Amino acid sequence: MSIDLRQFIRLVPDFPKPGIGFRDITPLLANPAALDQAVAQLAEPYRQRNIDIVAAVESRGFIFGAAVARQLQAGFVPIRKPGKLPADTASATYQLEYGTDTIEIHTDAISPGQRVLLVDDLLATGGTMAAACQLVQGLGGKIVAIAFLIELTFLHGRQKLGDHEILTLIADDTE
Repeated sequence: MSIDLRQFIRLVPDFPKPGIGFRDITPLLANPAALDQAVAQLAEPYRQRNIDIVAAVESRGFIFGAAVARQLQAGFVPIRKPGKLPADTASATYQLEYGTDTIEIHTDAISPGQRVLLVDDLLATGGTMAAACQLVQGLGGKIVAIAFLIELTFLHGRQKLGDHEILTLIADDTE
């Protein structure tokens, strides 16, 4: 039996600042059946695609990325905010709606030619994932696809992701 995952996404108005409608996934995470279904649906299209590495951006992306990696019998690579990774890193800076941010990856996390699935909970403006793609490709990784739980379609974030294959489980057009 399939669960409507939308019912487990709570919209929190004016968080973290006025005018932003935050998509809270904690109700989904708290429901074992919904969480299991979300992870299975994120992993399923890639079971026969020879994924070597699943990479995800902190912090909510880690929840889904690690679980999907386990389902695909692939390794997991965290992409983090500056100063959180202990070894040599590569970094990428990107634009936010309200400034800039930077993410980092260990320089030895992905080997040239490895097949990578990028996973995150939310596609908004696309800046974070575009930076993650830049990091993975900079290390020689081959991006097979990018998978998201939720896409805020009205922000047109997928336009920043070029020709990459994109999967979203929930398309949300609510501003």
